[in-house]
Amino acid sequence: MATAYGPDTRNHHRTGAGSGDHPQAPRTRHLFPAVLRAPLEARTYRELAYLLLSLPISVVLFSFAITMTSLGLGMLITFLGIPVLAAGLVMCRGFGAMERGRARGLLKLDVADPEPLRGRTGGLMSWVGAVLKSGASWRHLLYAVLHLPWALFAFVVALTFWSYGWAAFTYPLWHWVFPAYVGIDGIQLYGDRTHQVYLDSPFELAVTGGVGLALVLVTPWIIRGLASVDRLMVAGLLGPSRLATRVSELESDRGVVVDTAAADLRRIERDLHDGAQARLVALAMGLGLAKEKLTDDPEAAARMVDEAHGEVKVALQELRDLARGIHPAVLTDRGLDAALSAIASRCTVPVNVSVDLTSRPAQAIEGIAYFTVSELLQNVSKHSHATRASIDVWRTADRLMLQVTDNGRGGADIASGSGLAGLTERLDAVDGVLVVGSPAGGPTTVTAELPWRG
Repeated sequence: MATAYGPDTRNHHRTGAGSGDHPQAPRTRHLFPAVLRAPLEARTYRELAYLLLSLPISVVLFSFAITMTSLGLGMLITFLGIPVLAAGLVMCRGFGAMERGRARGLLKLDVADPEPLRGRTGGLMSWVGAVLKSGASWRHLLYAVLHLPWALFAFVVALTFWSYGWAAFTYPLWHWVFPAYVGIDGIQLYGDRTHQVYLDSPFELAVTGGVGLALVLVTPWIIRGLASVDRLMVAGLLGPSRLATRVSELESDRGVVVDTAAADLRRIERDLHDGAQARLVALAMGLGLAKEKLTDDPEAAARMVDEAHGEVKVALQELRDLARGIHPAVLTDRGLDAALSAIASRCTVPVNVSVDLTSRPAQAIEGIAYFTVSELLQNVSKHSHATRASIDVWRTADRLMLQVTDNGRGGADIASGSGLAGLTERLDAVDGVLVVGSPAGGPTTVTAELPWRG
């Protein structure tokens, strides 16, 4: 259903239907198409350098890995085989760190370091056991073995296409070298005792240059395809495992949840101490004075009781506001539609609310969605200078989607350290996503994606 609040409200349609509607940065316009730019782009030469360097590095890495592994396995009959094998795995991890750095510099691929080795006791045997039990160590060894044949193939293909392409493309400029210094008419395509074919006529020079141009234009895409395989190998074999990455994310999210809960408790304690508690203390003192004046000055006592009655009303309102800030009763009783309508009615600008849900998500997700929209509406009221806003809520598969849009001045940025950064951390703690599209001059569209978990 859709509900409008405030004067001069208008109907606004939802601008997106899922997480794919994230705002995109404007693309840079180029004078020439990509196929013409690619042969001269820095990316092409970075990736070519990566492929050419891979072969000698892989030869050394393969030789070392096979030697150490064979030596360690051959010596397993004695105790020395185990530390030798562990030392080989550690050296492979060292090579892996170098490969991650090379991929970061030449392929612009940022791969996180794998999970560190953790021995139980800190001794030598504990360290050896941690090396041998680490899946990352064995993945580094697998990379050392598998990368050599691929590096050889990529080296030959990349160097052949690049060198032949540029040589043929520029051949009309340097074909004079052959008759001047070699004593033949040009590049020989065919020759026997009775017949020879050379590329020396203007037509043949033009055809050779055209073939070379085609190779020059296609070579960058071949190089990128070869480099993409290297990207997959580095990311898949030299980075942290998915399980380790997930554990790290969960540890970080747990810290965010604990910090958020502690901050909420401090806020509640501060509000109680500075608000309702202070008023109740003043109320108790006022009633005590009224009790003393009740027999001597009944009129003054009546005035003091009347003031105390007003203080009670204010204290009750503060307690209601505090309870609403902890978890609003309307959210528990009637769901997101009614709860969001309630906070929209308190916003300083007209807000159109559209909630398209046939069922309710998990209570924790519902609470996060409510406080996310509440925080975003506070930003609209305080910072946006908007004249209208809209709230859209819908479900896409197993995700709850929220979108808050306003026609304000824009310029909102998560990186600026504002409340949006805190919202991002809170949503990350439950595998949610917050995307902000706020160009200068507006409008601002904030899309939040939460797991349903109904």
